[in-house]
This record gives sequence, structure tokens and C-alpha cells, in this order.
Amino acid sequence: QVQLVESGGGLVQAGGSLRLSCAASGRTFSSYAMGWFRQAPGKERDFLAAITWSTGTSDYADSVKGRFTISKDNANNTVYLQMNSLKPEDTAVYYCAASFRYASSWFQLRSVSAFSSWGQGTQVTVSS
Repeated sequence: QVQLVESGGGLVQAGGSLRLSCAASGRTFSSYAMGWFRQAPGKERDFLAAITWSTGTSDYADSVKGRFTISKDNANNTVYLQMNSLKPEDTAVYYCAASFRYASSWFQLRSVSAFSSWGQGTQVTVSS
């Protein structure tokens, strides 16, 4: 079991930046990849980005590619999401998640069902 705690959310003006952190504890060595998702009120939870612990390769949703960057700190079992050029439509609760099964393609990691451990979420609000 892995415990995940997100931090770094808040209120920011459009065009601003935020960096989210996700601290993992527990059986982190068994995790294959980490992902970031978000969920706006009344909408589904959407994939944003994922990164593998071993190689650091990453994947992004088209909606955030070029604006968001996922990174990791293996020594501290922490994953980050740097968010730049934020827009009001980025307003949502942001979640980090851990996947424990190998994925042969990034497509598999773009699904909520690929991740079995989730943090409690952190609110990001972007004002216009």
C-alpha cells in the first residue's frame, strides 16, 4: 500500500503558475508509475500526465502539453506537477495517483483504472 499526499494548490490569476507536490510513503518501491489527474465539478476525472519511476519518461494530455511538466525526486519519493500559463478552465481538484502494474503503452496509463492508490486531492482555482 502506498499513501499519497498532495500539496501546493491554491488560488492564482490566469497566466500564473503553481507547482503541485505529491509525497509518497509506504511500499513506494513497488510502484511502476505516477500520474496526475484533475476533476472539475460535475465532470469526470481526467488524465493530465504520467511518469515512470525507473526511467523518468513521461506522457501528457494534449490539453496541458507544453504548459504542464511532471517530474520526480526518487530520493524523496515525491512527484511534482509544474503548471504554467494557467487558465480558468484549469480550475479543478488535482489528484496524484500510483500505478503498480507494468504498462506496455502510454495509452494504458491514461486511464483512471490503471491507478490504484490516490491522494486526497488539492484544489486549484484560476481566476480570470
